[in-house]
Amino acid sequence: MEPEFTIDVHGMTKIFDGKTVVNGMDLRMRRGEICGFLGPNGSGKTTFIRMLCGLLHPDGGSGSCLGYNVIRESEKIRLESGYMTQRFSFYEDLTIAENLDFVARMFSLPGRRASVEAALEWLGLANRRNQLAGELSGGWKQRLALAACMIHKPRLLLLDEPTAGVDPKARRQFWDTIRTLADGGLTVLVSTHYMDEAIRCDSLAYIAYGNLLVHGTPAEVAGDSTLEEVFVRLMDGVEDSYH
Repeated sequence: MEPEFTIDVHGMTKIFDGKTVVNGMDLRMRRGEICGFLGPNGSGKTTFIRMLCGLLHPDGGSGSCLGYNVIRESEKIRLESGYMTQRFSFYEDLTIAENLDFVARMFSLPGRRASVEAALEWLGLANRRNQLAGELSGGWKQRLALAACMIHKPRLLLLDEPTAGVDPKARRQFWDTIRTLADGGLTVLVSTHYMDEAIRCDSLAYIAYGNLLVHGTPAEVAGDSTLEEVFVRLMDGVEDSYH
């Protein structure tokens, strides 16, 4: 049985060299929800995401992710999550197909070749299968990164500023894909600085200096007095970002 909340964590804390980077954060997300993770650089967003998927061990906190204990069952969470980092991490001297095959091997996928072919077809990469990853534009690298994240059919997708440096058309196409995935039941936590992306999310969480300031729908966050000025300033760039 699917848990009521895909993510249900409390008091998540991480300390580096005596500095608290994430300070007692709580977050709940339901299946099929897209939550936009907002905040300035260095606010702790990436650290929190890495704790969720088991790449960093929390110094405090408890809860569950995908029904698994976020502290004791991090390996199970990793196997059922897809994590797309800020930087595209491919072997640039390998082709698109070879990069996907490498990821499939890492997950020990049965029917590996079929999984690679399905990933290529799904994101329209089949006719580029023999192109070197290092030759791809930002938009195509983004597609490859998403295909690699989804090849093992995760139930949770964690995206860390996935559209940074990508042109507006590719960003819109990317978000259309993310919405389709969420409508199919995939839960998505995505950090972003683009407000046109934030307003496409079901909920928003704003973090600053390691503290979660507000969590709610886009309308609720926009109306929060502690964030209103910040939100309005960021919203000024929405129209420009589409041109």
